[in-house]
Amino acid sequence: MSTDAGATRRRQLTLSQRQNRAGLGFVSPTLLIVVVAVVLPIAWTVLLAFQHAKLVDIQGMSFLGHWSLDNFDAVFTSPGFWQSLWTTLAYTVGGTAGSILLGLTAALALRRPFRGRAVLRGAMLLPYVAPVVAVAFVWEVALSPQYGIVNAWGTKFLGWDRPIAFLTARSYELPGVHWHIPLALFTVIAFETWRYFPFAFLFLLARLQAVPDGLEEAAVVDGATPTQRFRHILLPQLMPVIALLSVLRFIMTFNKFDDVYLLTGGGSGTDVVAVRVYDFLTARYDIGAAAAQALVLAVILMALLGVYFAFFAKKVQEEA
Repeated sequence: MSTDAGATRRRQLTLSQRQNRAGLGFVSPTLLIVVVAVVLPIAWTVLLAFQHAKLVDIQGMSFLGHWSLDNFDAVFTSPGFWQSLWTTLAYTVGGTAGSILLGLTAALALRRPFRGRAVLRGAMLLPYVAPVVAVAFVWEVALSPQYGIVNAWGTKFLGWDRPIAFLTARSYELPGVHWHIPLALFTVIAFETWRYFPFAFLFLLARLQAVPDGLEEAAVVDGATPTQRFRHILLPQLMPVIALLSVLRFIMTFNKFDDVYLLTGGGSGTDVVAVRVYDFLTARYDIGAAAAQALVLAVILMALLGVYFAFFAKKVQEEA
């Protein structure tokens, strides 16, 4: 009897081992891709950040070179670093908030059935799916002070005295805070808002359509105004989605490079940190300093996300 029990346990153990091997076999390709495409480049970037690495020296470098903090000293003491950091934060906060607010407005406008709604919903996705090079070129042409359609309409219909160069370093003071914001920075924030609001629109529209109709019908019977219905019924339902969108869009916008570079090249007060990393790499051929600045950017982003998860994530999860 004991012999049969021992043989049964061995067969069960063998079956468990086979299942483990099968699971490892299924996971291994994905794990290998993640290691090669994500882990190794990150590790290589961290190692380069602590070494004197020029572009001409990259082929002969090893993992164990001469380590130092000179690259970080060069990054922190380089002219314009702290200004670029504040520019990045302003660009990120403005682009994130603008895209979510515009997406929320579009979702509220298109949540009820009407003739042509499907066409409008499809058109809402065009800024997001269009190639960034194409839409950036269209914006540059439209905003040109010489032949742009925006200035043509502004001088003809809006009473502008002269064409406005939207992508220049000309600055404006925000009322009440005495901050001078370059007009080009406003422009790239507007471009970020316009290009990525469909991302928020899809999430918010899906959540709005899942709200039970009975909640709003009961509020209408009780005499609630549209503003009250939005504040007390729809907004609490949307807050978990808005919080998730805020995190995702903040991460994406904080690391943005192509939109800013295609519109202004990082000039005219739009020198975000991602563009500075590219300049270190291509203009100075200093891979070590570029890696150090990219690492600083990653650490700052991790710290900001840590603040979010420490103070807001639990509350959002409870509301969900």
